[in-house]
This record gives sequence, structure tokens and C-alpha cells, in this order.
Amino acid sequence: MDPEEFRRAGYAVVDWIADYWTTLGQRPVTSQDPPGAVVAALPAGPTERGEPVEAVLADLDSVIAPRLTHWQHPGFFGYFPANTSGPSVLGDLVSAGLGVQGMLWATGPACTELETVTLDWLAGLLDLPERFRSTGRGGGVIQDSASSATLVATLAALHRASRGRWRVDGIDRRYRAYTSTQGHSSIEKAARIAGLGADGVRAVEVDPRTQAMRPEALRTAIEADRAAGVTPVIVVATIGTTSTTAVDPLPEIGAICAEYGVWLHVDAAYAGAAAVCPELRWSHAGLERADSYCFDPHKWLLTGFDCDAFWVADRGELIEALTVMPEFLRNAATESGAVLDYRDWQVPLGRRFRALKLWFVLRWYGVEGLRAHIRTGVALADRFAERIEADDRFELAAAHPFSLVCFRLRAGDEPSAELLRRVNDTGRVHLTHTRVEGRYTLRLAVGSPLTTEKHVDEAWDLLSAAAEDLLTG
Repeated sequence: MDPEEFRRAGYAVVDWIADYWTTLGQRPVTSQDPPGAVVAALPAGPTERGEPVEAVLADLDSVIAPRLTHWQHPGFFGYFPANTSGPSVLGDLVSAGLGVQGMLWATGPACTELETVTLDWLAGLLDLPERFRSTGRGGGVIQDSASSATLVATLAALHRASRGRWRVDGIDRRYRAYTSTQGHSSIEKAARIAGLGADGVRAVEVDPRTQAMRPEALRTAIEADRAAGVTPVIVVATIGTTSTTAVDPLPEIGAICAEYGVWLHVDAAYAGAAAVCPELRWSHAGLERADSYCFDPHKWLLTGFDCDAFWVADRGELIEALTVMPEFLRNAATESGAVLDYRDWQVPLGRRFRALKLWFVLRWYGVEGLRAHIRTGVALADRFAERIEADDRFELAAAHPFSLVCFRLRAGDEPSAELLRRVNDTGRVHLTHTRVEGRYTLRLAVGSPLTTEKHVDEAWDLLSAAAEDLLTG
């Protein structure tokens, strides 16, 4: 494909994406076909001769798009949002076109420096503590996801707790990580990969009213482990838990971590984006005691997957834990100590130019545009929650400080589960579920930039009508 062929094909692909976004609201949110439908519709192998882009786009229309779960759909209210936007897509396109491998400053000076600047911009936008800025001992880097950020934080914490011995000796004693019972599953996975094992994670009980970690229970767990000869390594606190968006009490947790010398990592994967709005920064109170922090712009900040923003208060600890320097990577810039090599801030060696899409988004929307997006999501969630509270058939299952509403039928678990099935089967909306204090609970998460009051009201109308049929039929 020469540049002119690329130009023509590129116009066609951009037109296809624009048409897709335009027609999203007319499509079922989820595929109506059984497993194996795509496999059955595709040939057994590639064509002998190349095909024009029109043929590929035709198959996108007929084979792929009808069998997707449409995460950008205005009626997609499942899980947490995984937003993208025009600027993000264009930034990704430029990144793909440049084909830069940014493992070292020397392999992509602008790739590295733009990432440093963009993460500092983002830290300022969220009003993160100064200790996370690259102008001091800290700094930010883009990981693929909050799961990777948790793993990297765990490895750095292990390095600190073992005084560097684990790099040579491996796991030479029993170590423990701590999170609440509502902490993300990636914390257990990180502990397994790091060699702590599943038993290396202690789940700390939560306040049943708030679903947030109980600091006194954390202290008790740490003291019991220390008495048993187990070394506390890391506490993962959460701002916006997956089930209910509970916010762990960082001031108290941070004080305990400081007292016992335990690394504090704060996972704000979803709710961190809310801090672009000054009125929602209450959720970050106490963050100044964290050793590391992350959130996902690819969830609620209009930046396509994958893009996790991860900061550390002391980049030296992270680099010392993860650096490996084979001869073929040695270069004058690295040896000078004047540059950052982001390969030392992550598990893989290679890395894409992810900062471009985030930079495009920040420049296109600006501070006020991003704040407007977050505030719209919160307002729409409030609108839906008001419908729930005004209807005696339903009840809220948890507080809704951001753009997730957890609710259920008062009639119990089985009716609530059946309600979810009926509403999702319409193809007009898609919700997911969790359990709160053991009870089946529906989740409606607002986030798509295409979602308006009309779509939230439609979700409520579908739920209300299905509940009426279910409870009176």
C-alpha cells in the first residue's frame, strides 16, 4: 500500500467509523447471535490475492459489527464506561502511522518527553499532590491498564520491603498485600504474578453502610501478620470500587501505612477522572500519603483503550526494582542520567506512543470540555437515581457519588435477576449486576459521550415496564 493508496483507503475507513457512530443508537447494544457465528461466517483461510479496502469494509458491515457488544452505544450502561472519542481515535491513528517504539528516550525522544509532559498536565488537571510530578522525585507513565499499574506497584513495594533482596533471591519469606473485600480482582492476580500467591492477599472487611475499607480492620490484620512473622508489603486502597464506587478512607489508611512502613497504592481506575471537577476532589483527600496512584482515562475521560495513567512518588524505587540493562540497549543518553527510559517503569520492554491520543484529547476538549463531560455523567446518574427513589418497587443499594447507580427490586434476588435479563434482551440497553451485602444488585453506569437524558429515561421506562409485567404477571 503506497501513500496514495493509503490516503484513499484511509478516507474510506474514517467515513466508515463516522457512519458507525452516527448509526449506533439504531443498533442493538449486544449481539443477538450465538457463539461461533463469526467463525462460521469467515473463510477457513486468507485469500490468495489481496482485496480492496471496500471488500474488507463490507465484511465489517455484514460480519463483524452486527456481532459486537457496542461499548460506545448510548444505551450501554454495563460494567464501567470504556469511552473513546474522535480526538482519541485520531491520536491513535497518528501513533500507528508513526510506528514509534518508545522503550528508551533514545528510540523516541519526543515519544518519551510528550508522555512526561502530558502526565504532568494530567496531574495538574486532577490536582494531584506535587510529589507525583516529574519536576521532583516522582513522575507519571502510561500503563496499559490499572491491572498493570497494580502489578508494577506491587513489584516496587516488594523491592522496598525486601530491601532489594527479591531481585536476586526471589521471594525469601512470607509477604502480604492488603485490600478491601471490594478491591479489584487484579490485586490478587498481581500478587500471584509477583510470587506472593493467592494467600498473599488479605481481604480487609468493609463498613456495611459505605462498602469502604475499615481502617481499624486493616490495622488489626497488619499487626496479626507481623506477629506471625509475615511482612506487610502493600495496601491497595480504592477510590471508586468496581461494585458500588465506594471510596476507601485514605487519610486513615495512609496514616496506618506510614506507621508500619507499608507501600500505599491507590487504585482510582474509574473514579479518578472525576477529580477533573473541583467539587468531586473530596474523593482524593489523603492522597498525599500514597506511594503510587493510578486511574484510567480510557474509562471515563474520552480516551480509547488502552490508557492507564500511573504515578509514583519516588521514581527511583520503581526504576531500581524493574531495570534490566542488556548491552544492546546501552546508549549515551541513558548513561548520562539526563533522560527517562520508560521501559524501566513497566513489565514489557516495548511500548507504543500512547501519549498521543491522550494529548489529542486534552487539547481538543480542554479543561472545561472534560469537566462538562464528567458533570453530565453525574447529572444523568442523579436523574436515574431519582426515578429509583420515587418508585416503591425499587430501592437504591448504595450511594452514587459519581455516575454509577446500584439498585434492585425490593421483591428479592430472583425477580431482580429476571428483570435484568428481560431488559437486556430488548437490545435497547445493557446493564450488568453485582452483589452488595450478598444481595443481587443491578448496576447502571453512565459514561458514553453519546448518552443523553433521552437514553437514561428510556432505560428507566424499560425497567419500569418490565418490573410491572414481572411483579403483576
